[in-house]
Amino acid sequence: MRERILLFFKGMAMGAADVVPGVSGGTIALISGIYDTLLDSIRAINPSLWKVFRKEGLGAALTQMNAGFLITLMAGILTSILTLANLISYLLVAHPIPLWAFFFGLIIVSILLMLRQIKQWSIPAIVLFIGGIAFAWFITVASPLQMEATPVNLLIGGAIAICAMILPGISGSFILLLLGLYGPVIDAVKAFDIPMLSLFAVGCGLGLLSFSHLLGWLLKHFRDFTMVFLIGLMVGTLNKIWPWKEVISWRIDSSGEQVPLIESNLSPMAFEQITQQPAQLIPAILACVFGIAIVMILERIGRQAEAR
Repeated sequence: MRERILLFFKGMAMGAADVVPGVSGGTIALISGIYDTLLDSIRAINPSLWKVFRKEGLGAALTQMNAGFLITLMAGILTSILTLANLISYLLVAHPIPLWAFFFGLIIVSILLMLRQIKQWSIPAIVLFIGGIAFAWFITVASPLQMEATPVNLLIGGAIAICAMILPGISGSFILLLLGLYGPVIDAVKAFDIPMLSLFAVGCGLGLLSFSHLLGWLLKHFRDFTMVFLIGLMVGTLNKIWPWKEVISWRIDSSGEQVPLIESNLSPMAFEQITQQPAQLIPAILACVFGIAIVMILERIGRQAEAR
């Protein structure tokens, strides 16, 4: 029961991260020690599951797919998304600097911890690391599209976003933002729009089942190479997560609201001079330290669970 409760809170942490454009729930799964188990459980949902169900019954099928793990984790993720969507949306508008500082600290310490896991560096590993940084950086500076929230687009958006959500460093929410679907999906969550959320969930399921097999295979056969690429993705997204920014241009989202389109990173002092707004340096530092502390706690818990 203690492990299930802990897993539920890890799911809540993943859900909270996935709501923020620029932060990945996959990062939380990786640093909390459940990433491999998550991929293996998802990969177990395949055509052979039906054969097990017919021959050995429902209990054997649920055991093969690690249903207890998946149900508990998804319950935490959904609980977090449904309860924290409004809070995260409010913080992004009212207190963006401390919020981004919190996630910046979280990502920085995660990168340092995961770099220690790489057993051997080589020229191909360094190339993959740099490639991951470049790929993630390109995504953070790409111009958003303007896709309408049609049923087909919701399916496609869900499939692409969920692939990003299980990649450490690549934010599924930010992918939705680039596709122009972030506003409609968040509005559907707030309004509890079942038909729209169902279409999005189907797309997520299709993308998750296909992509998890590829990622799991890569981790099994080329773990260090895959890990350095994933860590590179996390480094590349720091460009998006930096708290102090100047808005260069704006766009109108699907809800008719004005939101930033192109932003430039600034130092805290330059931020105050250019924007004439307080840099909130002390709250940002405290939030950053809080993010670091959470990662250290999750990493310690993950080590203990792995040892058991």
